[in-house]
Amino acid sequence: MALFSTTETLAEPGAVRPVSQAERIKTIDILRGVALLGILLMNIPYFAMADRFSDVFRNDPRNINFWVNVVITILFEGKMRALFSMIFGVGIILFMARKEKSGPGAGGPSATGLFFRRMSWLVLFGLLDSHVLLWMGDILYYYGIIGMIAFWFRRMKPTYLALGVPLVAIIGFVMNTMFYQNVRDKRLAFLAVQNAQQQGQTLTANQRQVIKNWKEAEKEFFPNEAEIAAHTRNMKSPDYLTVATRYRKEVWDGQTKYLIFGIWDPLALMLLGMALYKWGFITGQWPRRRYWLTMLLGYGLGLPLVTFSFYYFYKNIPSSEAFIPFMELHPVEWVGLIYPFQRILLVLAHASLIILLIQGATGQSGWVQGLLNRLGAVGQMAFTNYVMHTVICTLVFYGYGLNQYAEWQFYQLYFLVAAIWVLQLIISPIWLRTYQFGPLEWVWRSLTYWQRQPMRRTTTTDI
Repeated sequence: MALFSTTETLAEPGAVRPVSQAERIKTIDILRGVALLGILLMNIPYFAMADRFSDVFRNDPRNINFWVNVVITILFEGKMRALFSMIFGVGIILFMARKEKSGPGAGGPSATGLFFRRMSWLVLFGLLDSHVLLWMGDILYYYGIIGMIAFWFRRMKPTYLALGVPLVAIIGFVMNTMFYQNVRDKRLAFLAVQNAQQQGQTLTANQRQVIKNWKEAEKEFFPNEAEIAAHTRNMKSPDYLTVATRYRKEVWDGQTKYLIFGIWDPLALMLLGMALYKWGFITGQWPRRRYWLTMLLGYGLGLPLVTFSFYYFYKNIPSSEAFIPFMELHPVEWVGLIYPFQRILLVLAHASLIILLIQGATGQSGWVQGLLNRLGAVGQMAFTNYVMHTVICTLVFYGYGLNQYAEWQFYQLYFLVAAIWVLQLIISPIWLRTYQFGPLEWVWRSLTYWQRQPMRRTTTTDI
């Protein structure tokens, strides 16, 4: 199998079916594989560690955990999810292009119908991942919903799609600021009532409601030591339902009450992915010199920005408790504007570096090409491998599994990350030598087309 392909092969008109192996763009699979493995770097602490876990090291440069956190925050935090979202946006274009080219077939669903069925199943899979497998950080649900929105923008010119990034960054900043100020207003109102109470004033019904409002917000966003201990006890319980009570309400609130705050960032990144695909960036069609320039500019501008941002929070918010007095003094968190821009700069730099490696390895037979092939296999099985992260981590850390929750130091988590990476880099290509799809990819495709899809390869393929 060729490692690197820059064009998509579209099926001849006829029966609608899933994409074949020959029609895949390997660069996209490799980028997706890198993003999928990279996401685990940020996800694993939320499987494994108690609330406010970083307070013990986030302001202590003498602690090894501090420096592990520095590396992950500066180089990977937000960037892997951004890359994954961009590739998801590319997938929308590729899915629709092939389906529209092949036509609906005799009495079959339209391409649009297939796409929305596909996204609806993804939403359901996300609900299962978050409420049955109990992964609080699930993205499948959100991608299913946001994918249905991004779908309507797929025909736009790439310039307009890319402009969605700064536009949505501003919208997201405004909405996050509104959310931040809502919490801040509750805090300031509480302080005013507290001051009145200290002066001996009898509290009115409205003032008592102000206290209640803040206490509810504090419990939701700023758990105290007793609440953290209670949460940890729930997570370490051998009873599945007890563990489930820890997160289900919080997760459901995120999927419903706070959904409007969570759609903008992935949507902008999906649209950016569409633009980069149309420009030829994602598929490696640019000259190497342009990728080098993009990489150098991305790292040259992005690294100073993210380093400044990290240092700002290191100095001004050294602990979770310090956020409350910071919030009292700052009506707008202006430094938050840095985040979307440093992240785009760095994700483009990362993607350029990977594409340069792919271009350099084309036609070679060394270890780099072997690793890229394995990353491509991980990317082809991204759905299965993503859910595998959930299954492995919940069984290792949750109370109904090995009960390692809140037992490991932060840096120790990354030994497990490395083990999972090695496992998936080994088993993904082995699986794809015999089967066309990963297990969950096969289920998803069969449900999308509403018929059982062929699973086993008719010929053996080198991955």
